[in-house]
Amino acid sequence: MARLVRTGLTLAGLVAAWAALVTVTGVPAYLLPGPDRVARVLVDRADVIARHAGITLVEILLGLAVGVIAGTALALALAASAGARRWLLPLVIGSQAIPVFAIAPLLVLWLGYGLASKVAAAALIIFFPVAVTLHQGLARAERDWLDAARCLGAGRGSLLWRVRLPAALPAFGQGLRLAAAVAPIGAVIGEWVGAGAGLGYLMLQANARMQIDLMFAALIVLIVMAVLLHAAADRLADFLTPWAPAPQP
Repeated sequence: MARLVRTGLTLAGLVAAWAALVTVTGVPAYLLPGPDRVARVLVDRADVIARHAGITLVEILLGLAVGVIAGTALALALAASAGARRWLLPLVIGSQAIPVFAIAPLLVLWLGYGLASKVAAAALIIFFPVAVTLHQGLARAERDWLDAARCLGAGRGSLLWRVRLPAALPAFGQGLRLAAAVAPIGAVIGEWVGAGAGLGYLMLQANARMQIDLMFAALIVLIVMAVLLHAAADRLADFLTPWAPAPQP
């Protein structure tokens, strides 16, 4: 409850500061619309915004699922095989030097303007934090736990699934939280490069037509979507690791 109150007060303060800035500076609405104009657009164009938001949400959720599954599979492969660590880990780390925005045109070229290229862009940006955090968690399992399991006759497979993986779940939860926060970025970048629908597409069209209030409305919906996804990931991480200390608010 206290967190909700703090969040509400923070949002109210930001909106008040936004309104004051527009009033005091007299900035034109085509550069910075006031919160009242944006709220009016959110109501008047709710059907259009909701339709595009639904498409972006599907892209994000599918990208999140693909990225989490791929990142988890890679982390388990790295933990299970020293050869995989030597060959794949440098490639995974090096791949992060290439921004998703540079790869997005290729994804559109290969996968088309439809859903697949946006899901792939979202999955690429989600994949790395999940893979790295889970791999680090698997590598840092308590040595005493591993020694005790070996004394009880556990093999490499049992050590991985029954000791190292449960011990790595808190790290996986952190990666999941981060992945949920950045998931909208990949989907929107894909829509900016080439799409016929979605919040990113709507923002581009609104910008081209100087409908800055509509652009701000789409951006606010995207922010709310990202916050809700992060909250859902936080709940899921807490459910998976009830023994781990909760992150500080």
